[in-house]
Order: sequence, then structure tokens, then C-alpha cells
Amino acid sequence: MPFPESPLSGSAPVAVYGATGLTGRFVVDELLRRGLVPVAIGRDEAKLEAAGFGRRGVATRQASLDDPRSLQRAFEGAGAVINCAGPFLDTAGTLAPKAISAGHHYLDVTAEQASAASTLAVFDSAAAQAGVTVMPGMAFFGGFLDLMVTAAADGWREIEDVSIGIALDSWHPTEGTRQTGRRNTAQRFVVRQGRLTPLSQPPTETDWVYPAPFHAQRSIEMPFSEVPLIRQHLKVQNLSTYLNLAALQDIRDPGTPPPQSVDDLGRSAQVFAVKVQVKTKTEIRTALATGQDIYAFTAPLVCEAARLLVSGGVSYAGAAAPGQVFDARAFLDRLDVPGFHVSFA
Repeated sequence: MPFPESPLSGSAPVAVYGATGLTGRFVVDELLRRGLVPVAIGRDEAKLEAAGFGRRGVATRQASLDDPRSLQRAFEGAGAVINCAGPFLDTAGTLAPKAISAGHHYLDVTAEQASAASTLAVFDSAAAQAGVTVMPGMAFFGGFLDLMVTAAADGWREIEDVSIGIALDSWHPTEGTRQTGRRNTAQRFVVRQGRLTPLSQPPTETDWVYPAPFHAQRSIEMPFSEVPLIRQHLKVQNLSTYLNLAALQDIRDPGTPPPQSVDDLGRSAQVFAVKVQVKTKTEIRTALATGQDIYAFTAPLVCEAARLLVSGGVSYAGAAAPGQVFDARAFLDRLDVPGFHVSFA
């Protein structure tokens, strides 16, 4: 059955695979807020019903990775597919080609380096031939960091050094995050002298200073999917990403509970700060962003990207990083997220 048409300038609806997970539910809500028609897709029909999508007028479809026909039916009529179902090492390789062959844009929210790098490399040619965009990692860990670096660089294409610091006051992981952590045992990479280099063991530790409430934070080098995204369109000699140890200790503790909603948007109380420093041989530029709940924050990132693509506001054929497709500063300015602030110097 075809999806209903979106009220946003006749734009096609957006299919959300993995809609019953926490991030998936945030994405469905955000698509509605941005004037798009979401269709909630999941592997378990009972979970789709329990999520209450129907009470809000959101159509649902049941589909599984091992049933190609169910995916074809579920995606029928969509303008874009947003994959929120991790581990993405297990889902992107099936969902991306299905979306491309049907003429849909494909986006996902992976933080997994190996998945993002593979999606960019494997599906670029097919996406270009189909005239659609494939964009992995459009999430807090990944696309957001790429946009921050791109906006800070402000037109630079050859960069000597990029340093990214991430501070979370806590990290209460979802079950999906825990499953991904168990599945994602791939080698992590950084960039040294312009080349991908395995993350040193033990990883480098250093101190980062942020605004309140964080102040000084002991941090450890911990790269995510921003590495393949940034390298997709910027020539960077050295690239390092650091995460504060307090957050890492939370997520590594099996006793840390999942996130709990504390506001009308369903967000947890978690707050974050991201600090970016971009250097050439003669100049330094910086960016700072603060906000609330990394899972909730992923939703406006991927939904704004989908909105621009399905509405025809931006056109790109191939596999790409967000900083390659969008005006990074304008994109960040349009996010319109309560409590989110970004500045550049």
C-alpha cells in the first residue's frame, strides 16, 4: 500500500526502520514536528502496536531483513529511508541497497566506523546511478561531529589537525547501544599523517576543559563514525576524538540503567558538550556546542537531512558525508532544538 503524501510541499513520506527503539521513536516524533509523514517500520508487529503509532495517525509496516519482499512493500512510496536499527554492521548492508534500488534516499544513525566506511565505499556508485543520496552516520556520534568540523573549518579543505572533545555528564545506554557494543569489535581508526591508523593501545589520555557543568575532564581517545565521514570530503593530516572517562565508565558498567525521560519531549536529563579545534599551519578555528540527550539530539539531525533531501531543497547523487552535501553552519542553525547552542571562533 502506498504511503500518504507528506503535507510538506508534496514531499514523499519517510520510512523509519527500527521505529520502536528509543532513537526510532524520537525520529518519528521529529518527522511529524518538521511537517513530514513518517511511516514506522519494525520487525515485530506487536512492538509496533504497543508503541502507539496508530493513535497518532502514523502508519506502520512490519518488515524483516531476511524477507526482501516485506522490505519492498514497507518502503513503497517513500522518499527516504532512515535506518535506526543497529547494529548497523548487520542492517545497513541489506537496507541501503533496497532503498537505492527503489529510488529512495538512505540515511542511518550509526556510530560504527566500519559500517559507515563500508556504506560510503560500497554504495556510492549505485546511489549515483540511481540519483539518490546515501548518508550513513547522521547522528550525534558521526554526522554532527562532521558538521561541527566542517563549519569550524569554514571553507578550508586542507587541514593540519582536527581535535574533537566530547563530554557527557552521564551515559545511560539503550539496549540497542549495548547490543552494538557487543557486536562492534572492529578495529577503531584515527588519522595520522593523512592516513588511517589503528587506535593506539592503550589509547591516549588527556585533559579537556569545557564550560559548566563539566569544567576539566579527563578524556580518552575514542573515535566514532565521524572519522570516515570527515575523510570523505576534507583533507586532514591528523584527526583525534576524545570522550570523557566518566561517560565511558558509565557505558562500560553493566549496571548502568537505560535513559529515563524527564521532559515533555521524552529526553533524559543527560547534557553534552562538544568542542572542536581545527588547525592549519598558521591559523586555528574553534567551535563549541552544548545540548541535552544524545539519543534525542540525533533525531533532528537525521530528520533535517531527510527533509532537505525529500523536499528537493538539496540534491546530491552518491554516498556522502553531511558536510559534503549541506551548508554546515546553516544546517546547524536550522536545527531548532530546545537547549542546543553552538558558537564559532
